[in-house]
Amino acid sequence: MLYDLLYSFHNQISWLNVFRYITFRTIVAALFALFLVFIFGSWTIQQLRRMQVGQYIREEGPESHKSKQGTPTMGGCLLLPAIMLATLFWAELNNLYVWLVLIVTFCFGLIGFSDDYIKKVRKHNRGLSAKMKFSLQVLVALSAALILYFYAGFNTRLNVPFLKNITPDLGFWYVPLIVFIIVGSSNAVNLTDGLDGLAIGPIIIAFFSYLIFTYLAGNMRIANYLQIPYMAGSGELTVICGAVVGAGLGFLWFNSYPADLFMGDVGSLPLGALLGIVAVITKQEIILILVGGIFVMEALSVIFQVAYFKITGGRRIFRMAPLHHHFELIGVPESKVTVRFWIMAIILAVLSMSTLKLR
Repeated sequence: MLYDLLYSFHNQISWLNVFRYITFRTIVAALFALFLVFIFGSWTIQQLRRMQVGQYIREEGPESHKSKQGTPTMGGCLLLPAIMLATLFWAELNNLYVWLVLIVTFCFGLIGFSDDYIKKVRKHNRGLSAKMKFSLQVLVALSAALILYFYAGFNTRLNVPFLKNITPDLGFWYVPLIVFIIVGSSNAVNLTDGLDGLAIGPIIIAFFSYLIFTYLAGNMRIANYLQIPYMAGSGELTVICGAVVGAGLGFLWFNSYPADLFMGDVGSLPLGALLGIVAVITKQEIILILVGGIFVMEALSVIFQVAYFKITGGRRIFRMAPLHHHFELIGVPESKVTVRFWIMAIILAVLSMSTLKLR
């Protein structure tokens, strides 16, 4: 929007030519989203407090969490508009991938908002039923998968890290894989959002990693040199990743320990879905397991805990799932759990970058 307006004058004002570079627009989008969150952060917290949209702490939760009762939540209502406005202002709007990512993010945001609204505003603690929430997620992800499958510029080959000559063509089976990645990523991020700053830190790190992946995948010369799949038009998603990094840093200002604002489902669900669909479009689906290793670890801890509980008739692997609660219950301070998870996320992100050369 703003990019198109400014760039239209580049023949008259030469320095406006800088807006044609994705790298420059990514930086501008990140700063734009960051400032939006900074500017409206305190106001959002005040409004949520006025509406009494506070966090509910379960009785079976860690004792240390009782003090968080009533802390404003639904912070995704601050994050998502900042990300989407930054994208609409600084990305090329004639790009299918940009619109598809924005629509998926918006729809998952609506699902999260509906669940939060029922729980936090209407004060019905159950929110949307698990079946309803999951069905809506699958519906949105399936729609996106079918659009990608029938889009002429998209291929159904699976890029295998470290193995440049192995790229199996999944054909229509790529559709359920996309659905699994988007829905799985969305819920994994949601499960991770349980401590102050715990989810937003790895989100910033993961999107910074995919900022690099999207830029490389959208540049034919660099993609061919690195022998990674070239996806025409995917480079514009770099702007979206930059917007998430900027908005995430701004949100961390309010979400760091002790948090003044929680993300809520309206934030975690769409951010996870956004990460998943970006991974799919850039053909870096498998590497998402490494980049989002923290989210994978948290999700698996819940799956293993529930399965083991049912199989053994009540026994547990962890003190409590997701995994971050287990560490809390064995005596690790909340802030230390969070920072250590951030360190692990950085290490995993660095390792993921090695796949670009080790092929």
